[in-house]
Amino acid sequence: MSSTKETPVPGNFLRHVIENDLAQGTYQSRHWGGSPGDGAHHAAGAPDPARIRTRFPPEPNGYLHIGHAKSIWLNFSLAREYGGVCHLRFDDTNPEKEDQEYVDSIREAIRWLGYDHHLADDPARPGIRQPHEYFASDYFDFMHRAAVYLIEAGLAYVDEQTPDEMRINRGDFNTPGKNSPWRERSPAQNLARFAEMRAGQHPDGSMVLRAKIDMASPNINMRDPAIYRIRHAAHHNTGDKWCIYPMYTFAHPIEDALEQITHSICTLEFEDQRPFYDWLLARLTEGGLLKAPPPRQYEFARLNVSHVITSKRKLRQLVEEGHVSGWDDPRMPTLAGLRRRGYTPESLKLFAERSGVTKSGGWTDYAALDAALRETLDPVAPRAMAVLEPLRLVIENWEEVFGSAAHQQACQAPVHPHLPALGQRSFTLGKEIWIERSDFEETPPKGFFRLFPGNKVRLKYGYVIECTGAEKDATGQITCVRARLLPGTQSGTPGADSVKVKGVITWVNTADALPAQVRLYDRLFTEEQPDAGGRDFLTALNPQSLRVARAWVEPTLAKAQAEDRYQFERHGFFVADRREHTVSGRNLVFNRITGLRDSWGK
Repeated sequence: MSSTKETPVPGNFLRHVIENDLAQGTYQSRHWGGSPGDGAHHAAGAPDPARIRTRFPPEPNGYLHIGHAKSIWLNFSLAREYGGVCHLRFDDTNPEKEDQEYVDSIREAIRWLGYDHHLADDPARPGIRQPHEYFASDYFDFMHRAAVYLIEAGLAYVDEQTPDEMRINRGDFNTPGKNSPWRERSPAQNLARFAEMRAGQHPDGSMVLRAKIDMASPNINMRDPAIYRIRHAAHHNTGDKWCIYPMYTFAHPIEDALEQITHSICTLEFEDQRPFYDWLLARLTEGGLLKAPPPRQYEFARLNVSHVITSKRKLRQLVEEGHVSGWDDPRMPTLAGLRRRGYTPESLKLFAERSGVTKSGGWTDYAALDAALRETLDPVAPRAMAVLEPLRLVIENWEEVFGSAAHQQACQAPVHPHLPALGQRSFTLGKEIWIERSDFEETPPKGFFRLFPGNKVRLKYGYVIECTGAEKDATGQITCVRARLLPGTQSGTPGADSVKVKGVITWVNTADALPAQVRLYDRLFTEEQPDAGGRDFLTALNPQSLRVARAWVEPTLAKAQAEDRYQFERHGFFVADRREHTVSGRNLVFNRITGLRDSWGK
C-alpha cells in the first residue's frame, strides 16, 4: 500500500534521553569486564565498546504477550540505533512460578520477532559474538553479599513481625509508618539471624530482611522495603542451593548494575520504585561493590490494547480451565498465539512504534494492530480464491459451449496484482463449481448485484454467467444454483468487456478444488476492557471468537507450507496453521488473521 501522506513519527522521549547522555558523555568512562560482574570485575576490563546497554528482563512464569512485544522492540531497537547492546535477562527470582518451558518459549518469541542478543561487543572484533543472555539467579551469590554488606553497614535488619503486623505498621498515604520492634537490633544480631534464614532454620514467612530507610517517607515503597524472604522451594536453575530469595525490587537494580546497563527501561508501574532503585545502587557504590556511574531507570506508559487481557495469571487461567486450547491458541494475545494466528513480526513492530513511547497512558484499539498487519502484508501476500460457505452451481450450457461435460477450461490469475514478477497461478473452470452461499439470493434486497434469477455476474478470472434459477431441498434450503455461461467473455480475452456486469464473485472448481478447514477467529472478548473494575473477565468471553468452516480452496494452495500467508480474495488474510497444517497428508488448515477492513461491531 502506498500513500501520498507521510505517517507522522510517534514520539519517543527515550531517544532524547539517550542522545543527551551520549552528548554529555555520561557513560563514556565505563569499562566492561566481558561478562556481568561487580565493580572490581568491570574495572579490570577494557573501555566498554557498547555506547549504551539496555535489557529485556522477562520473568519466565508464562508466555510473552503483546505488551512484551513493545518492550522487546523498544529495548532492542534503541540498542541497535545507538550502537549498543541489548541483553536478554531471565528475571528468575521467584522459584515457585518459573519453568524451563517458559524460558524456551521466550527465546523462541524473541528470535521470531527478528532480534538477536548474540552480538559483537567490540566493532574492532566483528567475529567475536557474545551471547548476552543472562539469568538473575546466576547473581544470587552477589545479591547475598550485597545484603550482608547492608546489614554490616546498619542499613538492613531482620524483621520478625507477621505479614499482617508489617502491613498495619507500614501506614498509608495519610499515616506515617511505625518502626518495627526489631529495627534497632545490632548488625551482629542481624547477621546471625540472617545466617539462620540462609541455613534454613526458619519456616516460610516467619521473617524477612528489610532495608533500613525511613518509615515516615511519603513514598510507601521507601518505608523499609523487604529485600529477602524465606522460600523453601527448589529453583529451576539453582536447585536446592537457596531457601532465601531476593525480592524483585532488590534484585532488579543489582542485575542492571552487574550487567552495566545504562538505560533501564520499565513501564510506569515501577515509577514509585525508582527512589529505592537509586538508593540501593548509591549505597552499594559507596561500599565499593559497584562502580559508578550507576544505571538509571526510565519509565514509559505500558501498551494497553482493547479487547485483550495481559495478566499472566488470567492468561494461565484461560489455558488451565480450557477456555482456549493453549498458550498458543490463535485467540490469545501471547506472541505464540499471535504468531499462530498469522500476525507478522513486521506488523507487531509497526504497531509498537505507532503506539508511541510516552509517559501518559491510554488504550490502543485492537483495530490498529489489524491495520498494521494489512499494511505490511497486503504488498507481499500471494492471492488465492477460497469458498468458505460452499453452494454448488451448475452451468447448464457447458456441453453446448465446450462440447463435453468433462471439459476443464484453463484459467489464470496473478499471484499478486502488483507484483508481476511473482507470475501467474493456474486453475480450471468446469461445469460444476463452488460459490459462496451469500452470493445467491432468490429474492434480492436492494443493491444486491450478485446472483439471482435473471442477473448476470462475472466469475472472477473466468466468464460472465447468467443465473437461471435454483434448486431446493424438502426444507426449502437452496441446494444448487443454475446458470448459463456467456461464450466469448473469458477474462483476459478481447471479448471480456463485451458484456457489462455490476457483480463479480469468487469461486473454485469442484474438479480441482481442495478441501480445507478454515478457522474464522475473532476477538476473544466482547468488552474493550474485559477485567475493568475487578469484574470477572470470563463473563466477557466472546462466544463467536471461533467458527470453523469446511471450505474449498483453489488448487494452488496444495503447495502452502505452515506459516505461509495469503490474501483469500474478498475474505481477508489467512495463514496456514503452524501446528496442524500439513501438505503431505492434505490436512489443509488455514487461520483467518484479519479481514480486508475493520468490521468489528458492524
